[in-house]
Amino acid sequence: MSDASPKPVRVRFAPSPTGHLHVGGARTAIFNWLFARRHKGTFVLRIEDTDMERSTRESEHSLVEDLRWLGVDWDEGPDCGGDFAPYRQSQRIEWYGQQAEELLANDLAYPCFCSDELLEAKRREAIKEAKPPQYDGTCRGLSVKEIEDKRSRSVPEVIRFNVPDGVVRFRDLVRGDIEFATNTVGDFVLIRSNGRPTYNFAAALDDHAMSITHVLRGEEHLPNTLRQILIYAAFQARLPEFAHLPLILAEDRSKLSKRHGASSIGDLRSLGFLPPAVVNYLVLLGWSHPDGKEILQTAELIRSFSVERVNKSAAVFDKQKLRWMNGHYIREASVEKLFETADRFFPSEIRSSYPQDVRKKILELLHDGLENLGDLAEAAAPFRSPPDFDGGATEAVKSANSIAVLSALRELLVNSRDDLTSADFKSMMKEVGKKTSLKGKDLFFPVRAALTGSVHGPDLAGVAVIKGREEVIGLIERAQAMGDSR
Repeated sequence: MSDASPKPVRVRFAPSPTGHLHVGGARTAIFNWLFARRHKGTFVLRIEDTDMERSTRESEHSLVEDLRWLGVDWDEGPDCGGDFAPYRQSQRIEWYGQQAEELLANDLAYPCFCSDELLEAKRREAIKEAKPPQYDGTCRGLSVKEIEDKRSRSVPEVIRFNVPDGVVRFRDLVRGDIEFATNTVGDFVLIRSNGRPTYNFAAALDDHAMSITHVLRGEEHLPNTLRQILIYAAFQARLPEFAHLPLILAEDRSKLSKRHGASSIGDLRSLGFLPPAVVNYLVLLGWSHPDGKEILQTAELIRSFSVERVNKSAAVFDKQKLRWMNGHYIREASVEKLFETADRFFPSEIRSSYPQDVRKKILELLHDGLENLGDLAEAAAPFRSPPDFDGGATEAVKSANSIAVLSALRELLVNSRDDLTSADFKSMMKEVGKKTSLKGKDLFFPVRAALTGSVHGPDLAGVAVIKGREEVIGLIERAQAMGDSR
């Protein structure tokens, strides 16, 4: 590997396909994508699947679909190719071995034959003596004859990096000047006994081979940077610039995980969050707009994003704030466009009871009050036929005013035309108010309770129109029967 001349911005997102796309990984992908788009650079998707026992194509497909759902696209990757293909590490195994052989030839690495049992015993002994539990270099000085003897007996071997003494210094774009003493890591493994590369070896080789100029990744990778810089130095390769992003914590300040719920993009999709809301919110976990704006469309995010405004401190994943932000995006969306996503969130009873055009009208009545589309399961309850009565509705239909209000409204409906309109219903309610001398909740609660099963909910006239004259009459009669049983 030879040094590379300066090139335009090239960044990468390199997930391991061993599970779902976590919100932390999604934020890393989004930050890299914004950085590339901001600088008119290249965004690379690389699949780090050298853990072949845990990696699956199903997980890779899921990761890709989640990224596409977020609106994150890439310029090079497994599906679209590029000048640095292949973009799956499992397809580069032979090349990693060749690079390791180059290090062996230059005495920058060496074969190690220590068994797992021996290594574990050494680790325990080091801990007992209050020393760092790292490899002690047992095989570093093996002679050619000793190596040949062990290989002739098929003793399993790994390739270890010959870590030099000294200090590694670099400037992190988020955390500033950082230094590591090289004696904190020991001679680490490059190639395992099964011939597969370790994460640090493969990642460093690929980042250089793919001309990656900036590595934006989570803070948890900071300890890996020492090993990767040493690998770069061994090949006399130009370092990328590093930026380590702050952790995302749960509201209890622990690391965000499955036990906190909604920790993956798949979770957020299934709950009914919208992609632009999720992107907007995740970007604000560790980054802030120069003017303090919180609602930011994609174009504004690209225009404003800079690594310099990424915070060092951990960010807290606030579900309520995400819901609030998602509610904003729901209200801003047209019903026609929103329906494409929202329709599947209606309960099966609603989907079977109302045709598509009517479900769109139901969504129009409800969408201002939604914070995510998953709320439709509960929000659509007034449109069940017949609706279930909650405590407030039962009380309303059994109130002293209920008989007069429901009787007056029923009479008007019976004598009205079949095609009930919103204006018709509002006019009837006004007339019922005059006949009964009632107003406010005394007038509306019995009617709302009869039609929806609750004293709170969407526009009452809109509900009446969707249910239709005949059903509304039937629901009033049902409520009257409940009232008579008090």
